[in-house]
Amino acid sequence: MDILVTGGTGFIGNHLCRQLLRHGHKVTCIDNNFTGSVNNIKDCFEFNFFDYIEHDVINIFDTNKNFDQIYHLACPASPISYQADPINTLKTNFIGTLNILELAKKKGARFLLTSTSEIYGDPEVSPQPEDYRGNVNTIGPRSCYDEGKRVAETLTTEYKNMYCLETRIARIFNTYGPKMNEYDGRVISNFIRQCSNNEEITVYGNGEQTRSFCYVSDTVDGLIRLMNSNIDTPVNIGNPNEITINKLAAIIKNLTRCQSKIIYKPIPIDDPKRRNPDITKAIKYLNWQPSISLEEGIKQML
Repeated sequence: MDILVTGGTGFIGNHLCRQLLRHGHKVTCIDNNFTGSVNNIKDCFEFNFFDYIEHDVINIFDTNKNFDQIYHLACPASPISYQADPINTLKTNFIGTLNILELAKKKGARFLLTSTSEIYGDPEVSPQPEDYRGNVNTIGPRSCYDEGKRVAETLTTEYKNMYCLETRIARIFNTYGPKMNEYDGRVISNFIRQCSNNEEITVYGNGEQTRSFCYVSDTVDGLIRLMNSNIDTPVNIGNPNEITINKLAAIIKNLTRCQSKIIYKPIPIDDPKRRNPDITKAIKYLNWQPSISLEEGIKQML
């Protein structure tokens, strides 16, 4: 198949491009490299059917190529990155998604939106099922990303309803693994960098807030299964093994044999207290669930 991946030089995107190429597909990757890097996809150029185009999805992407599938990943995902320019984040999620949906309609391609667990905000139920509508502060510092992804889901759904476009929506939970930017501000990359450099380990709040971490190869497998399924409503893609930030710090300290001291700082505004996916739907309809344990994944990342 001919497949377009937007945001393909980013963390999850580069792993997705590589896996699609290994499956024998022709892959076109577009990215403006705001948070990604062409270095992430250097090995992809070794494949005969790979093409990279530097492009910002806020601008219309005009091409003579035809595509069977479009994976739309383009958007900064770490709080440091998406809060650096919140207006641009909103434009990427609304205008960028609109442009790529129009392209999918024009080409007759199946479209997959990578949404996020952030659409659940600071959830009042746990684990979070797909029918939970969330608890989002619409004017908080995270809202440019949270609300941007929520409206992207709405756009995707309305293109399905109005134009009979084949669409898929993946709600991705915390993902980690190789080629993650060590300075992107997310907790696993922070802890590994700090432990590797014998720096103080920074924990925000009391460390008892929870997250659920999915290794990147599992996330990519979930995206591909969803794209090739018949499920056109949102599906959670994440690891249901919930862990406190304090426990995560202890695991990484042990694996890196780090003696650094843990310091506690004030928790950021609207930081979720719990984040844990209900993946019943993914198990039932995609026959998917994560296979890489947290400790195994961190070892591979190290």
